[in-house]
Amino acid sequence: MSTGIPAVSSPAELDSALNLTERDARRLFASASVARLATVTEAGRPHLIPVTFAVDGDHIYIAVDAKPKSTRNLRRLRNIRGNPQVAVLADRYHDDWTSLWWVRADGRAVILEDPRRMAGPIELLTGRYAQYRDLPPAGPVIAITAERWTGWAASPPG
Repeated sequence: MSTGIPAVSSPAELDSALNLTERDARRLFASASVARLATVTEAGRPHLIPVTFAVDGDHIYIAVDAKPKSTRNLRRLRNIRGNPQVAVLADRYHDDWTSLWWVRADGRAVILEDPRRMAGPIELLTGRYAQYRDLPPAGPVIAITAERWTGWAASPPG
């Protein structure tokens, strides 16, 4: 009976598939369409949301856009103001488990509200998402400096 889980022939094969280099992690992360931003509330609880993003080296940019929101004083922004430590996770799921991967960037976030400082990140975001070309995000922009890239892939990235 097949479990659907790919067979690993040796511990060496398992080790080579598990850990991504920072370069491969950054490349796979940047290829994802959506990621999840994790912040911490004032009460110390995790807060996790899906986000669109752009990557420039070790910098990740996330903008507050025009999608309907109940307030502009978003919890993610309040959380970052209280604790700038964040994590951003991107992944790929597929029924073919040999193509699975995930990448996490841990870092520090700042909130950009000055239009001059937001211009570059918003340009990156509009270049990445067609939806932003007609209606660029107004901001603010969350700018994350990734201090650590970690990741896993079921098979060596191509």
